[in-house]
Amino acid sequence: MSVAYFDCFAGTAGDMTVGALLDAGASFEVLQSELAKLGLEGYRLSAERVKRSGLAGTKFSVEADTQSAPHRRLSDIEKLLAQATLGPRVADTATRIFTHLAEAEAAAHGVGIQEVHFHEVGAIDSIVDIVGSCICLELLDVEQLQCSPIPVGSGTVETAHGLLPVPAPATARLLAGAKTSSAEIPGEATTPTGAAILTALTTGYGSIPSMSVTAIGYGAGTRQTGPLPNLLRVFIGEYDDDGQVDAVVEISANIDDCTGEILGATIDQLMKAGCLDAWATPAFAKKSRPAWVLSALCAPANTARIEEIILRETTTLGLRKRPATRSKLTRGFDTVDTPYGPIRIKLGRKGKAVVTSSPEFADCQAAAKAHGVPVKEVMAAAMLSYRQGRR
Repeated sequence: MSVAYFDCFAGTAGDMTVGALLDAGASFEVLQSELAKLGLEGYRLSAERVKRSGLAGTKFSVEADTQSAPHRRLSDIEKLLAQATLGPRVADTATRIFTHLAEAEAAAHGVGIQEVHFHEVGAIDSIVDIVGSCICLELLDVEQLQCSPIPVGSGTVETAHGLLPVPAPATARLLAGAKTSSAEIPGEATTPTGAAILTALTTGYGSIPSMSVTAIGYGAGTRQTGPLPNLLRVFIGEYDDDGQVDAVVEISANIDDCTGEILGATIDQLMKAGCLDAWATPAFAKKSRPAWVLSALCAPANTARIEEIILRETTTLGLRKRPATRSKLTRGFDTVDTPYGPIRIKLGRKGKAVVTSSPEFADCQAAAKAHGVPVKEVMAAAMLSYRQGRR
């Protein structure tokens, strides 16, 4: 499985994230063409090599006409993403980040999630930073994110709500469940956009995992002084082990007074919130009542958020949690040519041996729709092409 490890030794921000991924090999030209699909106007992009304290990195910049930038709500951004012709994984990942951010803003300011007005983060530059990060992760075929502890900085920061302590309230909410560091960095080391991207997608915090590094990138921030170079470093590579073992938390609740519609909607929310898996199992509860066991599997850092969704959205009065470990095959992709266009084949490896393979359903579904054929025909053609290529 491919992994991106973000080393936030000097903090993180949205532009630094995009810059680091471009520096690691993502194409700036492809990024531009994909972002154009959002239909936003009044901005220009640039990526240039710069130095921070003698170290080179890529400075990604969005020059926007701030006079024409509206204050957007989550529903506005969801509509923007839905209307764009971005890849399904890019759109889903970006939606997850914006939802994560809206939940933090809502909690910080005591309003409903759809009442949140994104000020700084609803502006063009922050939308470009978030969606651009998702595009670059897709271009680099990153399947999992890990992250170092995140420094927050110190002092105060000027925001649309006035002068606020560092970390700003929304950033502090976003960092709940993450690991922070005590690096003495004056000012705002981690912005809400940077925190939203990493905390929504990261599966674990700590030192760099055992991996075969294929690329390293440095994304430069705006600040040119400080105790540390104002850079965000990313390592791109593959996990080293034959398969993989990681730590997860399984959360479950017995529910005997909740409709199937509510359970289904809750599972959808859990998956959008970053659950590794979520499901409902039929059971018999006390008094011989038919019931459901709602279960969710998540990274330890995401536990509090997943608990909150289950307690808010269902009728349960309590939850169970247990730590667990997962043994996994190393996942990867191959791409095959078919009469319906290129289709990705999802592979599961143990060591160098391919143990399992299957067509990527989203690719098959899109090809089937484009050619007016059943999905099963595209899937069969993809597997035939893959098997013939292995002979």
